[in-house]
Amino acid sequence: MVAIADTVRPAPPAPSSGSMRFIARLFRDKPLGAFGFVICVIFLFCGLFADLLAPYGYNQISPINRLKPPSSTFWLGTDNLGRDMLSRCLYGAQLSVIIGLSAAALATVVSVFVGIVSGYLGGKFDMVMQRFVDAWMSFPDLIILIVVVSVVGPGMGPVIVILGLLYGIGGSRIIRGAVLSVRENAYVHAAQSTGASLPRILWRHILPNVMAPVIVLFTTRVGAVILAESGLAFLGLGVPPPAPTWGGMLSGSGRSFMYLAPWLALAPGLCITIVVYAINVFGDALRDLLDPRMRGSR
Repeated sequence: MVAIADTVRPAPPAPSSGSMRFIARLFRDKPLGAFGFVICVIFLFCGLFADLLAPYGYNQISPINRLKPPSSTFWLGTDNLGRDMLSRCLYGAQLSVIIGLSAAALATVVSVFVGIVSGYLGGKFDMVMQRFVDAWMSFPDLIILIVVVSVVGPGMGPVIVILGLLYGIGGSRIIRGAVLSVRENAYVHAAQSTGASLPRILWRHILPNVMAPVIVLFTTRVGAVILAESGLAFLGLGVPPPAPTWGGMLSGSGRSFMYLAPWLALAPGLCITIVVYAINVFGDALRDLLDPRMRGSR
């Protein structure tokens, strides 16, 4: 008899190996997107651990230190009340993380639900739904935000819900376009012929195959929400003071003392600019890497 040696099975790959390969491709093929990814990670870290990173309280007033320029003690200077601008920017990042991720998640859920149902069912339902989306997108975003916030009042909860619905309904057009191409594939027709229920087809066959545009839509919505929330805070319709939002800092002491202490406007303005730019370039890199029709996805 010939002894048959036991074959040694290779260890299964670690669950995170796919994520690590994707990050390695991001740094190799999309250096600008990798830069945006690093900035997004830093922004998320600062937002989550603002209580530990901030050297002072966001509303800790010290009149003796008012309008101090950037120094080794106050890295970004102080405002007209003597509050540390670095601490206020870190706490502003915390609010931006909460509002940006929450509103973007709500917007993505609304976009996925409306886009998948409308794109898959088609017919009169799709026609009526898309005419509603057209009517919704015809209104200026800022006007809708100002009107609704003026009616329901400012606050974190109303801002999250309003921004989530605003960007969710408009973004459903992108998901619908992806669903229109996916629903004609053979595996969808096979599921229909075997008698699969509508929720099973949408959940098991349609949604997994449109996840690439969904992920990209979520990342771009985070930047748009942060920018919209900053605009609302600048107009006095965002999260009310003394909460330190970046837009509120620009509207308050940043605008009043812009010439006397320019760092009051530069610090929150640069935070908004860098974070939104980083999120946008990271979302653009994700689109190139995840979309099989793009050159960078190969």
